[in-house]
Amino acid sequence: MAFRKKNILELERSSVEEYKIQEKTPLILVLDNVRSALNVGSAFRTADGFALQKIYLCGITAQPPHKEILKTAIGATDSVDWEYVEDPAEAVQKLKADGFEVWAVEQAENSTSLEQFKPLKTSKIAVVFGNEVTGVADEVMDIVDGALEIPQFGTKHSLNISVCVGIVAWDLFVKLKKL
Repeated sequence: MAFRKKNILELERSSVEEYKIQEKTPLILVLDNVRSALNVGSAFRTADGFALQKIYLCGITAQPPHKEILKTAIGATDSVDWEYVEDPAEAVQKLKADGFEVWAVEQAENSTSLEQFKPLKTSKIAVVFGNEVTGVADEVMDIVDGALEIPQFGTKHSLNISVCVGIVAWDLFVKLKKL
């Protein structure tokens, strides 16, 4: 059996205007001092792909318009809502006050393995992704509701943040939308 790739019209994607008003997945990404603007752009593209509610950019995390963000986001900075909050702990407190469960994506004591995490369909969730070297800031770890960990079985200690965002966003999208 041969497979023909779909052309752009067959994909039936929303326009930016249509995307802005469509129902969003109740999932927010918080980028805590992410060093690479390419990783930030990738997070925007993933957020667009799963119609996530918003991205918070914190600390040293680059903000649009930035050449490297735009390179990997390929237009998603126009569709995905985002906000810059200098202090990631402040962003987490704001989200919690707005009724979000906030989970760090981190290798931590008492973490919940991602496949074991069972949110309610009515949950509003925010996930914090940390710096590529130091991870989620300690002051953020002190106030999150929990830590989600992606199981790994190789020799490396971590995954690239863009890969983590994709894995976690897809997993939670499926669990919240019950596809």
